[in-house]
Amino acid sequence: MVAITAAMVKELREKTDAPMMECKKALTEAQGDMARAEEILRVKLGNKATKAAARITADGVVAIHIDEATGVGAIVELNSETDFVAKNPEFVAFANEVAKLVATQKPANVEAIATLTLNGTTVEEVRKALIGKIGENISIRRFQVIEAQGKLSTYVHGGSKIGVLVDVVGGNEEVAHDVAMHIAAAKPKALSAEGIDPALIEKERTVAIEKARENGKPEAMLERIAEGTVQKFLKEVTLLSQPFVKDDKKSVGELLKANGATVSTFALFVVGEGMEKRSNDFAAEVAAQAAAARQ
Repeated sequence: MVAITAAMVKELREKTDAPMMECKKALTEAQGDMARAEEILRVKLGNKATKAAARITADGVVAIHIDEATGVGAIVELNSETDFVAKNPEFVAFANEVAKLVATQKPANVEAIATLTLNGTTVEEVRKALIGKIGENISIRRFQVIEAQGKLSTYVHGGSKIGVLVDVVGGNEEVAHDVAMHIAAAKPKALSAEGIDPALIEKERTVAIEKARENGKPEAMLERIAEGTVQKFLKEVTLLSQPFVKDDKKSVGELLKANGATVSTFALFVVGEGMEKRSNDFAAEVAAQAAAARQ
């Protein structure tokens, strides 16, 4: 039998917000398999066990740049250890410069960004110099480049913690802005059902069947119940099917159709998704910055 450690219980609790004893029971039943334990908790506790999935757990900013000459846009997540540094003007300026470089140079991956030229040197050298000056680790986590088929629209929220870049074909600027704002609020996983990972859909189906079975539903009804659950899930996580945040009587797809518009693609970045945030208090952050400045 796999030994269930306190660290494993703590990790599962942080992921799901489930009670500690429930976490231990789920891990025991799953023989230490963290993913399986999450599924077990979802069956027993419902959606309460999934709310940590979108929790912001690290600091930094999302920066966006659109090259109007080429119609190419880039969205970049730049991470810091604390929110104190994320608000530093030099840190924010660096994020914006990187986003501009990515939009104009279209690097192949994050590693390639480091070699791009910035202010007469490389991005990596600028990053290292900023780390030395600020006294905190800084990293470029991810980026996405979108070449517009229509018109690129952006929306940044929460002190640059959430950023959206969306390509809207047709319509007008107001519709494009409304769609970008909706994405930031509703956080869709994909444009439509075709963009959802089949493994994720199958996981929803499996959880629904197990939950229905545990609730005593007849075997003959399980597949129908699961299909209903999957369709509800897809409606909640796909942009075109989501109720529009400014008027939930219509879907985003209906909003677009009424305005002669479509969405080609979109990118949504939430700072720190899936990352562990360093625990620190504001006074300690200030002291660290002061110490770095004296060196």
